[in-house]
Amino acid sequence: MERPRLQRHPDGITAVDTEYMHSGLAAAHVIAHAGRAAFVDTGTTHSVPRLLAALEELGIARDAVDYVILTHVHLDHAGGAGRLMQALPRARAVIHPRGAPHMIDPTKLIAGSMAVYGEARYRELYGELVPIPADRVVTTHDGQRLSLAGREFEFLHTPGHALHHHSIVDLAHRSIFTGDTFGLSYREFDTESGAFIVPTTTPTQFDPEQLVASIDRMLGYQPQALYLTHYSRVTDAPRLAESLKLQIRQFVTIARSHRDDANRHAAISADMRALWLELLRRHGCTLPDERIDELLGTDLELNTQGLIAWLDRERRS
Repeated sequence: MERPRLQRHPDGITAVDTEYMHSGLAAAHVIAHAGRAAFVDTGTTHSVPRLLAALEELGIARDAVDYVILTHVHLDHAGGAGRLMQALPRARAVIHPRGAPHMIDPTKLIAGSMAVYGEARYRELYGELVPIPADRVVTTHDGQRLSLAGREFEFLHTPGHALHHHSIVDLAHRSIFTGDTFGLSYREFDTESGAFIVPTTTPTQFDPEQLVASIDRMLGYQPQALYLTHYSRVTDAPRLAESLKLQIRQFVTIARSHRDDANRHAAISADMRALWLELLRRHGCTLPDERIDELLGTDLELNTQGLIAWLDRERRS
């Protein structure tokens, strides 16, 4: 197979492009320390050969991997975990307690994904989900610490994007692996002003108040770097956090303003796209609108669906 795309960061952290949908969209991270290693997120089953090739390129033996840590169990983050675990004889999967049952028995995850995508597209995107044996799963509680050869990590339960989401604080290096809670930041949007970031409000568990609280909680650790699944390392956390919170408030305003529209999906999507284009131009992005739509189109659709699901829950409450 082709050589994996790796991006080496400080403190023994390497981003591996999982090639989900296209390059530069989703990263798994390898943490290497004192001869031991851990993965944070895995991509899909199709990503596993790239992850194993990354270990080889980094000179890490498969039996030196102690943990496969999943920020949450959405399939672009966790779909490959079972298959990867089969190749890592000493690894344990570290999962939020709400997500662990779905990785031990992925029947509901598979059925729900097939209902959204159809079987053919589901197979194309995610392949075959392999269950993780229950005796190889470790569930976390909020504030729990875990050691990788003496390197301490703290697990924060960070809802808002998903109820089964935790983020991982690398305490000695003031870094946080944020999954999707701290949004999406594609490197194509980097300018002289730094990284550009957007929230992810995908269905079905988006909650704006919880998401803002989770962002503030992570910010309280004064992180020097954040490692996002989409896509890898960003700094300048206070600025990015303020942008995320501003957009979340704007999303809520947009969604509520179209609550009763005949075609609320189209209206919410159009307003969100207009907001992103405005923010990107202010940020100094010179990409044409068509390229921006290519990069953010899937997120625009998923965010719109998530806002509608949230609106419907709000109406029922």
